[in-house]
Amino acid sequence: MFNIFSQTIQMPDGQTITLETGKLARQADGSVVLKSGNLVMLATVCANKEHKEGTDFLPLSVDYQEKFASAGKIPGSFQRREGKLSDNEVLISRLIDRALRPIFPEDFHAEVQVMVTLHSSDANIQPDALAALAASAAIMVSDIPFNGPISEVRVCKIDGQYRVNPPVADIESADLDLIVAGTIDSILMVEGEGNEISETEMVEAMKVAHDAIKLQVSAQKELEAKVGNTTKREYCHETHDEELKKKMYDELFDKVYEVCTNGGGKNDRSTGFANLLKEFKESLPEEERANPLHKVYFGDITYDASRKMVLDEGKRLDGRKLDEIRPIVCEVDYLPSAHGSALFTRGETQSLSTTTLGTKLDEQIVDQAMVKGYSRFFLHYNFPGFSTGEVRPNRGVGRREIGHGNLAQRSLKKVLPPDDQNPYTIRIISDILESNGSSSMATVCAGCLSLMDAGVPIKAPVSGIAMGLITDQESGKWAVLSDILGDEDHLGDMDFKVTGTSKGIVACQMDIKIGGLSFDIIEKALNQAKAGRLHILGKMTEVISKPNDDLKPHAPRAHTIIIERELIGAVIGPGGKVVQEIQRESGATVNIEEKDNKGYISIFATNGESMNAARKRIEGIVKMPEVGEVYDSVVKSIQPFGAFCEFLPGKEGLLHISEISWERLPSMDGVLKEGDQLQVKLTEVDKKTGKYRLSRKVLLPRPPREEKPQTEQ
Repeated sequence: MFNIFSQTIQMPDGQTITLETGKLARQADGSVVLKSGNLVMLATVCANKEHKEGTDFLPLSVDYQEKFASAGKIPGSFQRREGKLSDNEVLISRLIDRALRPIFPEDFHAEVQVMVTLHSSDANIQPDALAALAASAAIMVSDIPFNGPISEVRVCKIDGQYRVNPPVADIESADLDLIVAGTIDSILMVEGEGNEISETEMVEAMKVAHDAIKLQVSAQKELEAKVGNTTKREYCHETHDEELKKKMYDELFDKVYEVCTNGGGKNDRSTGFANLLKEFKESLPEEERANPLHKVYFGDITYDASRKMVLDEGKRLDGRKLDEIRPIVCEVDYLPSAHGSALFTRGETQSLSTTTLGTKLDEQIVDQAMVKGYSRFFLHYNFPGFSTGEVRPNRGVGRREIGHGNLAQRSLKKVLPPDDQNPYTIRIISDILESNGSSSMATVCAGCLSLMDAGVPIKAPVSGIAMGLITDQESGKWAVLSDILGDEDHLGDMDFKVTGTSKGIVACQMDIKIGGLSFDIIEKALNQAKAGRLHILGKMTEVISKPNDDLKPHAPRAHTIIIERELIGAVIGPGGKVVQEIQRESGATVNIEEKDNKGYISIFATNGESMNAARKRIEGIVKMPEVGEVYDSVVKSIQPFGAFCEFLPGKEGLLHISEISWERLPSMDGVLKEGDQLQVKLTEVDKKTGKYRLSRKVLLPRPPREEKPQTEQ
């Protein structure tokens, strides 16, 4: 019934990966099951036979999903089933998409859907890089046109050694965590983070990754050969009029080139291009003006003219040199009510960033198939339509916003103080108010400035830059561009974002539109990016060079008290009575958690009076009584043999009738009453029961002894 083909990949580190096709999802155009350890994922691909009329791009959609059952869990949602993709699933979907998209034929415009589903997880194996391998293999065994295969691996630098696809537990201690995609010949996509690593280390990691990619690419070709029937379908998704194309090039190329070399702004350039196309259409007979190829060929002319200008003249659309950065303006404390704020403007790209300090109660809940916990730092990136002068409905956060926000978040997370030194939950918002390229890098810069304005003690300032690339395969010429414009991103071959401190790189993300990059180009881009990053960092530190010493007056103050585990119950009280009373009376927020066999009490208050009231109450509860110390106490109850007095919050001791006064008291009647306040001394702690014995009389003057009369002999 099943015609199964499989191929096993033996990785140098001992990991075994098996690709299998022919058993599951046989009606898809292509399907592959990937297995490694206990991990099992299914990748499928389907493509429409025909393209939609008027489509001049590849409508590729990629969805990666982790089933909760893969980790033996039931979803925590109300309906108890998987819903929309989580941010993590979206990010992995983007990793797959960005690796596959450049390898499809440029003239293939049929709708393609790739779905990768994790059906069984392995706690020691990260599935993200393997998902792209499975997706590529599924396309290879299909009849869908594809110039692959490609593959994707994770490479980490741990204890000075580069390791491919290390166990999950080891990734946490890595100085570099990089995901690299490529073909057998070159690199396609890079995404990762590091602890201020050098450009040399980054390139070395990519080379290690590429060696592993070659193994996985070869295995896919072997699987394709075993399947045998993988002839790619024929298609014709583009129609051309060579005579019209030549006419437009002859009449418009020089004019378009002139607009490109004018060095104007984004709007001026767009207006100039629009006028040229309008004039050309008006010169045609009316029945020919609606031809959709006019727009296609004009786009080709713009593409060729702008690239020729860069390669021949070393000049860019806005008149800059290849390595020149746009003018930068930085401002901090821009919003008076925010805990921290900054406005970062670079050319026609602008980010308004705010930092908000919250309590542990504000932590972000993470509930995924393989991960469950809380996040104390998160960054939200917003890209409204008006930032590019467009009318666009606001329908929530898209994949692009999630991806850009994640890159900025990873960049800034690297310089935050460790959790044991930072009691706050931190949220950064980046609102892009203008965009003409590199808005995610503006987010990094603005976010860093707002953190310092808020007084968050970051290790070092972080800046970011987006690098571009223009290549010409015929002549072999290429040029790397610093701080690219939106048009340069659209018309260029690469978008390489690099963030870092003055010491090294903390995060990077590279996407390309061509078949791959050589390591010479990558090294040139990284070194040119370093110079740009340091220039931008210099502009930022002119405004604020280190975090403010004090928080804003309206920002919450925080204090942490570490106590013995056994005292947690005393602070909480029965049913939370004590801690609720502390919060109600002081106005502070108190959070208690247990970790490392200790109790951590975090106090958050908006003013010193509230903070001191909560601290005093808690310190009184957790303070350990010492024999010989004098305490202010309150009588809690009267007994025939004495009184029970509370001398520390939650701690009562017996004041025996014989310890109240030097005088002998016949009874407790009229001696003390509940609520009386008096000083007592702790005289003893019973070693067996732990009960406290108090004395009042030792604090009173002792009356002189009466001398007994002498008896006569």
